[in-house]
Amino acid sequence: MSMSRRKMLSLIGGGTILAATGAVGAFVTTRTPHAALAPWDMAGQYPDARMQALSWALLAPNPHNRQPWEAELTGDNGITLWRDKTRNLPVTDPFDRQLTIGMGCFLELCRMAAAEDGLATEAELFPDGEDGPVARLTLSPGGTPDPLFAHALDRRSHKEAFTPQIVGSEAASLTDHATLFLDGADRDALKQFALDAWLAEAATPEAWQESIDLLRIGKGEINAQPDGIDAGGPMLETLALLGIFTREAASDANNPGSRDAIERTAAAIQAAPAITLNITPGNTRTDQIEAGRQWMRLNLAATGLGLALRPVSQALQEYAEVAPIRDAVNARFAPGGGTVQMLGLLGYGERTPRTPRWPLETRMRG
Repeated sequence: MSMSRRKMLSLIGGGTILAATGAVGAFVTTRTPHAALAPWDMAGQYPDARMQALSWALLAPNPHNRQPWEAELTGDNGITLWRDKTRNLPVTDPFDRQLTIGMGCFLELCRMAAAEDGLATEAELFPDGEDGPVARLTLSPGGTPDPLFAHALDRRSHKEAFTPQIVGSEAASLTDHATLFLDGADRDALKQFALDAWLAEAATPEAWQESIDLLRIGKGEINAQPDGIDAGGPMLETLALLGIFTREAASDANNPGSRDAIERTAAAIQAAPAITLNITPGNTRTDQIEAGRQWMRLNLAATGLGLALRPVSQALQEYAEVAPIRDAVNARFAPGGGTVQMLGLLGYGERTPRTPRWPLETRMRG
């Protein structure tokens, strides 16, 4: 049975696909990238308490799944943590603000994992300035387990549309970790800011290409390089096998497949029941680390409530095409010198699969 290229592409958003041949149908049945997902099963399986904590920390959310962390064990109870600058996002994160937030997520999950083993974590941030390590950690007896850690394996960064179900009073506890907008003019304004910024990114070739360059298409690529934006599963694998889904095609924001992806994200933003903001008093590196800690806790708390949280960073980015939107967001929601560090869509939705991760051993120095 034949199918036109346009018709095949139109199926990307529909959740179903017809294989062009029986051979393709057989091909797509075993396309889970098990090697790239193995670090999730290895979390907590290390005899050294520091490696144990790090094995959990590397499951933390981070921009474009760059996984920019590098760690070194020091002495008997120390960890030195760096940010790998070869994983920068120079177009969409020119000042490394988002990547630093990702390091804050890592530090918080590391602290929580150590506490689960009865260890307290003392963190000295940027001990040698911004050009040195992000933190020196010292683990010692005395940590108190955190109830949110129970959701670490179930936590995801949501990637799909939300169901129509309204978020109500069940989300009240999330105000411990973020500013919450369940309805009203502020929520609607934030959705519009997020939508405008997303469309601006899609219309900015350098910003769009930065994401395309990080696509990992199919099981083989995902297993070989388990970072960036994983594009796997039977549907996309089949399109790739047929030569329809390629980086070259995806680079063109106006081709049918790219337009479909852009429109689906736009629809998810417009239909989001609630919005979350993480706001800090300033925009220092320490503020950014704290924003990451709060985002980590918000994500875990939302997971515990059965809610899905989706970051939409475009409205907060600093490159020229979206900077006016970021300025407008900060002027309205963080007056007086504060900084909106994270913007999230919150609602109910189908569970997102686990995201690929590099094995812990590949992220260690020394």
